[in-house]
Order: sequence, then C-alpha cells, then structure tokens
Amino acid sequence: MGRDGPRRTRRGALAGGLTLAACVAVGTVTSAGTMGAGPARNAAPASTGSPSPASTATPGRGATPGPGTTGGPDGRRPSPKPSASIGKGEGILRVLTFQGHVEYGTTLTGVDWVSSFENRTGCRVVRLDRVRSAEEMAAKFRPGSYDVVSPPPELAGQLVAEGKVAPIDTGLLASYKDVPERLRELPSTRRGKEVFGVPYLWSADEVLYRGERPKGPQDLYDDERVAIRDTPMSLAGAALALRKARPDLKIGDPFQLTPEQLDAAVELVSRHDGPGRVYWRESLDVIRAFATDRVRLGGALPYHADLFARAGRPVKALDDAPMTGWADSWMLSSGAASPNCGYRWLDWITSPTAQRAAAAWTGLAPANPKACGGEARRVCDAHHAGDAAWLKRVFFAVRPSKDCGGAGGECTDYTDWTKRWKDLVE
Repeated sequence: MGRDGPRRTRRGALAGGLTLAACVAVGTVTSAGTMGAGPARNAAPASTGSPSPASTATPGRGATPGPGTTGGPDGRRPSPKPSASIGKGEGILRVLTFQGHVEYGTTLTGVDWVSSFENRTGCRVVRLDRVRSAEEMAAKFRPGSYDVVSPPPELAGQLVAEGKVAPIDTGLLASYKDVPERLRELPSTRRGKEVFGVPYLWSADEVLYRGERPKGPQDLYDDERVAIRDTPMSLAGAALALRKARPDLKIGDPFQLTPEQLDAAVELVSRHDGPGRVYWRESLDVIRAFATDRVRLGGALPYHADLFARAGRPVKALDDAPMTGWADSWMLSSGAASPNCGYRWLDWITSPTAQRAAAAWTGLAPANPKACGGEARRVCDAHHAGDAAWLKRVFFAVRPSKDCGGAGGECTDYTDWTKRWKDLVE
C-alpha cells in the first residue's frame, strides 16, 4: 500500500540526522555541535558523505569479495595478532560506517575525532565511506576494500557467519574492560567464546506519547495516528508487546520468532494501519509528526524525548515498560590490509575521548560510560547510561535466524522479516 507524507519525504540533513528545521519544528534552536547531528542509522539509502581529502577511489559494490580480494570465509586473517601489544601501524586505514558516526571536520568545523586518531597513531584514514542504511552497507562492504566496519546488529551477525570479519583480541584494547558486561556479551558481536565486535553507540526504542498516558507498549498498535520506525526490526517491538498481551504465543527473545509468532507481530502492526500512520526513517519525520499533532503516540528514541523536553513540548516517554534497542559495533575486516592500524582504531574508538565526541554529535549513547561527561552528559542522562536497572529493560537486537539464535527450534530469519515488512509498508 503506497503512502504520502513524511515516510516518503527525503530531506538533506546535517550529517544525515537532525536539521536546523527540526529544531525550529519543536521550538528550539541550539548549536549543532552540542545538540548532535541526530540518529541516522535507519535513514533511507543515500549517497555517502563527502570523501576525505585523502580518500581513494570508491570501491566496487557487491556483497561478496570479487576476484583478487582476500576477504570471505577463506580470506586472510589479520596478522600479526600480538599477545601483549599492537604491532607497528601500516600507516593507512580504510573505514566504512554510518553517516554521522565518524566525523573529521568537514561537516562542521571542530567536529572531528579522526584527526586526533591520526595524530596519536600515525595511521592515516585514506578512505572514510559513510552509508545511510544497513542494506547499503551490506552492498558496499568487501573485506579487501576496508580494514574496519561499523555494522548494525542485523548485519553484524551476517558478516560473522560469512567470515567477512575476524575475531578480535580484546586484551589489546585499553578501554574495552570499561564497557558494561551487558554490552560486551551481546550475541550480535560474539560467536562462542570469540569476540568479533566492540560496542560503539547504542540506543533504545521508547514509546513517546502526548496527552493521556498509554497503558503499555501495545497501545502503539491500537491507533492509526502513530509513528513507527521504518525497519523490519520494528517487528520485534510488536513481538515484545505481545509477550504480555498474548502469553499463549510463548515469545521469549523478540528478535527470534517462530513463523506463528512473526505472523502475530505482523498482524498487530497492520491491525490499525492506514493513511494517518507515519513510518519514519529520518529524525525530522518523527519530530514533525509530534510537533504538528499528526500523531499522539510514536516509537522513537531517548534522543527525541530529550529534544522535546528541551523545547518544553508535552511529549513524554513510557518509563516502566520493556523495550527493544540496538548497539552498533566496530569490527575488523577479515581481509584487512592494515590490521595493526585497524586495532589502533578499535582501541581509539572505545576510548572515552572518541566516544564522548561521537555521542555528543549523534545523540546516541556511548558504550563506554566513562565518556559520559562534558558535551555528552545530556545524551547519557537521556539514555540513563550507567543505570543497570534501566539497561535491563532493553532487549538488544540480534539478527533473526532460522536456528533461533542457536537456541534450537525453528524460527524465521531476517530475510523473512524483510519480506513481511516490505509487504506491510509498501
């Protein structure tokens, strides 16, 4: 079913996220450097950001390595892997990430945590490619073309399964131990005892509302005038609502659903679907939907709740219900030409300095709570960073798989979710 309205609107945005127009829409204008660029990880596919001055040619597209590359299941593992220290850097690094998740001063002067990495390590970032969706990242990533990549959980599991990323020796990363165990143990970054990803930025899908307080997350699906994030992973939010409403379904992990459970989640989302519903991909869409009274309820982020609070708008978050969330991570390519510079990047990107800058700019919470100071303080407060009880309410995303995440049984995989979601929203 086709729709007009915010979901179909594509607007240029600062670093792919919050625009000045968004601030005006809710009645507040602040410095972009302090308010952040806004979450952009679920935005629609678009061109990558301006290339680094030292950028090389754009790599060939494709989900699997082409002739002559070293990636893939039989690709070369990063070598050497020292046991006590990172070896001498190779001098260059190639990076693939989301729009706005790595900045080097070209979007806004002073917003730059690449130059400090280069000055500290001697590893020059010669390629920094940024994408706007997991699908675009999957199409662009070739292990032989990048040294490090920052995938969302729905892609991370695929890269691990396909052998496109390598195990990481976390003992070489000074700040890894500061990341809460809950985030270090996420299944999207691990396979058995091997670690494949270091957490970077995370957030949660809260239910925001104006007016009467909803009874629970299921109210999000009992009204047409609501906003729902336009991603197949939103089906996990519906499944989470069904855990309480439909105990007969016996839903455990909302990201690992049997065919019957997935059918129920799709039915719940579609029950009151109509032209008044907003399926949002860009922050500006959900902000305007609330600011113009188009919706009364919405699935959004702590970032959005904080923005409305600063603007004095009567939009609140349901504060006592379980919710889904995600944590993006950094991974080392199995075909990395510069594995030591890759390790130096992983070490730097988990440090409080780098994560503080990233959190303040994106509006997403840093994985390292020691970053929660200065310009990142408000972001951390909005996400209750450091509050173990709040974090326990979050069901962090993992790629849906046929084997139910290794738990046994017969579940649906991400391909099934993608097809069902496409049929629902188009």
